[in-house]
Amino acid sequence: MSTFPGSPRLTKGAIVGVDPFNPVASVILFQYNPETMTRSLESQIGSDGGSRSEVLRLKGAPKETISVDIEFDATDQLEKADPKATSMGIYPRLSALEMLLYPKTSLVIANTVLMAVGTIEVIAPQAPLTLFVWGARRIVPVVINSFSITEEAYDVKLNPIRAKVSLSMRVLTYDDFPLTHPGYGLFLAHQAVKETMATLGSLDNLNAVASGDVQLV
Repeated sequence: MSTFPGSPRLTKGAIVGVDPFNPVASVILFQYNPETMTRSLESQIGSDGGSRSEVLRLKGAPKETISVDIEFDATDQLEKADPKATSMGIYPRLSALEMLLYPKTSLVIANTVLMAVGTIEVIAPQAPLTLFVWGARRIVPVVINSFSITEEAYDVKLNPIRAKVSLSMRVLTYDDFPLTHPGYGLFLAHQAVKETMATLGSLDNLNAVASGDVQLV
């Protein structure tokens, strides 16, 4: 890492689970920002066999999926004899990511007790509001569809010390949340930022056409 005093501060990507009952257990900061990210958008427009007047009618925000590979490595921490790294490797960081898909243990126990005493209806576990953070202009609510973990090295206690995680996430839009849910406002703000970026990009293109640098026809 550069020690030059004028070096810009590195912005790290992250996945954050917003859980008011356990706020520090679901913050996964990317140790290394991935070099690539795959985003796939599927339009929500018209319908097959529908009226001609409906063919350009938008039914909502597009369905977007994000795929990204992130890496965890305890080598630097082990060289500095960091107590957590030497005793547990990267196991805590992997666990924080995995727990975004698990119901809380307390709720599982409570539901087990309710079922044991004959309660017909139990409390359905709910995942925390999960945010994919990729800079100030991209903070979106997501649901993790799946991820695979490739553990590549272990210490003498078999704690993982290096791993690669392949994540697949679906972006949640205002169509997925009730109006009062924080996720509704978060995605709406994300779309507003995107609209501003699109306007800036279009102005640059229009200026290029107006100046004669680019011809459309």
